[in-house]
Amino acid sequence: MANLSKAQQAADLHKQGFNCCQAMTVIYGPPFGLAADQAAKVAAGFGGGIGRMGDICGALSGAIMILGLKYGATDPRDKATKMRIYQIVGKVVERFKQACGSTDCRDLLGFDLSTPAGSLRSQQPGAFDKCADFVREAGEILEDMLSQA
Repeated sequence: MANLSKAQQAADLHKQGFNCCQAMTVIYGPPFGLAADQAAKVAAGFGGGIGRMGDICGALSGAIMILGLKYGATDPRDKATKMRIYQIVGKVVERFKQACGSTDCRDLLGFDLSTPAGSLRSQQPGAFDKCADFVREAGEILEDMLSQA
């Protein structure tokens, strides 16, 4: 994977079976002190729009987690840092929405995992094929934001 962009590496991890959030955090977490095995565990529940509920895309959730590792506050009184991360996240969410059409898993997939019909659809071959594209897009946006300051 060394010659591939990190965004492509994350997309490839998704194709291997990690959920979208895990793919993002496993690739992008280690430079910020989050070991790959810990990243996979902490992100495990965010697949399918947080616990297969169809809400915010796991790739976007993973990108937000990584932004927190770089820009997040560790002092609860540090309001300036808290406001800065909120601004950065807002930009990332807006860029993802513009690029992908939505931030919600159910809209991106075209079916709702939290319903019986969506659950059945999720078991069909190719149901999650487009997710690798969302992971790649989230990775590219994340890389751009990480390089900005």
